[in-house]
Amino acid sequence: MHSNGTMLLLYALASIIILILMIAKWRLNPFVSLILVSVGMGAVTGMPLTKVLSAFQDGLGSGIGSTASVIALGTMLGKILAESGGAERIAKTTIDIFGPKLIHWAMLVIAFIVGIPIFYQVGFILLIPLVFTLGRASGISLVKLTIPLCAGLATVHGLLPPHPGSMQCVEMLHADVGKTILYGFIVGFPAAILAGPIYGNWITPRIHLPAHNPFAESLEGNSDQDKNLPGFWLTIFSILLPVLLMVFSSGANIFLPHGNNVRAFMNFMGDPVVSLLIALLVSMVTLGFWRGFSSADMLKFTNDCLGPTAGILLLIGAGGGFSEILYRAGVSNAMADLSHVMHLSPIMLGFIIAAVIRVATGSQTVAMSMSGGMLAPIIFSTPSFHSPELLVLSIGAGSSILSHVNDGAFWLLKEYLNMTVSQTFKTWTVSVTIASIAALILTFGLQLLGL
Repeated sequence: MHSNGTMLLLYALASIIILILMIAKWRLNPFVSLILVSVGMGAVTGMPLTKVLSAFQDGLGSGIGSTASVIALGTMLGKILAESGGAERIAKTTIDIFGPKLIHWAMLVIAFIVGIPIFYQVGFILLIPLVFTLGRASGISLVKLTIPLCAGLATVHGLLPPHPGSMQCVEMLHADVGKTILYGFIVGFPAAILAGPIYGNWITPRIHLPAHNPFAESLEGNSDQDKNLPGFWLTIFSILLPVLLMVFSSGANIFLPHGNNVRAFMNFMGDPVVSLLIALLVSMVTLGFWRGFSSADMLKFTNDCLGPTAGILLLIGAGGGFSEILYRAGVSNAMADLSHVMHLSPIMLGFIIAAVIRVATGSQTVAMSMSGGMLAPIIFSTPSFHSPELLVLSIGAGSSILSHVNDGAFWLLKEYLNMTVSQTFKTWTVSVTIASIAALILTFGLQLLGL
């Protein structure tokens, strides 16, 4: 690797360390810290200052643009579920079925199923009100409930089609979609168990959350409807409606050709923003008007819950700006070059390339798409390699590792649980890293079985 690439990697490492110090040690506002470090990173790598600012703004706009509508609509849906008593109904039924000792396992199963067709952020926003309600009803720590939720969603997001990164790798590497999904379940679920309920149970006593949580309070139901809770299946339908729409969209992409009008319509209906909007409107009727709430009540609920989302949107946007600076400076390419000179097997090489791009950019999808593109020529020229599906899984595993301050999911969990940066590293970052390494080991296990 050229010396210029080495310096880029050192600059990137230094910028991340400084960013962590600014937020965790010096207590500077995270949004301001991200701006300062982004500008500094761009300047030291030789980018003109005007291009540094434009790159940061592009990344910020892209980061917010892709998540703002999802977070807002999902938060509104969660608020209506809470106010109607729907979230409490699910909580009570879940506790009755699994018992207090197994609720965190239930969260993993729910997250793993719900997360198959939808983005991580969508699944998190949909299910986090349930976590708050379960925590309040059972007295179990939010950490113990949320880590399995995040582990399930993140593992599925990195390993299983129809998530965009996985689908891109499947297409680039000419892998079989059905086999990839099957192997992904075999690899992903045990990895999520280790990273979720098992690790969550260990780390929970070591994480002490503040008593005041603005997000939890904003999603708590304050109405007098609690004594007459809505039906369990009606509430489940309200949560799963966007999931079903996204499943139908994915099915249309698999079974219908490009240009088909039904496929185009289902893709529109299955868009995260559209599907959440439809679910919100349906829930206003089924959980709102049918239960005696007025239009004024609906307006109040949907307005009241939006305040706490402003801060997290700014952090996600600033993280996107930092990622864009790293990308345009060439850090991800320098990391990939470093991996290439190590002469490893395709599966291990795929894991490393995806991991270093993930650490540099903060994006699982970017890490998977770039890794698939770089590895395709290698495996096509290696006749002895017959496992493109396992290579997709190794890339997905690598794309999950070491999520940190340039990843919007990091800030999403930090803000919703009202944790410190240090606590978020100890919970979220360690959890996804455990899942990443476990998934790689299990992928090698499948290779040893001749799959």
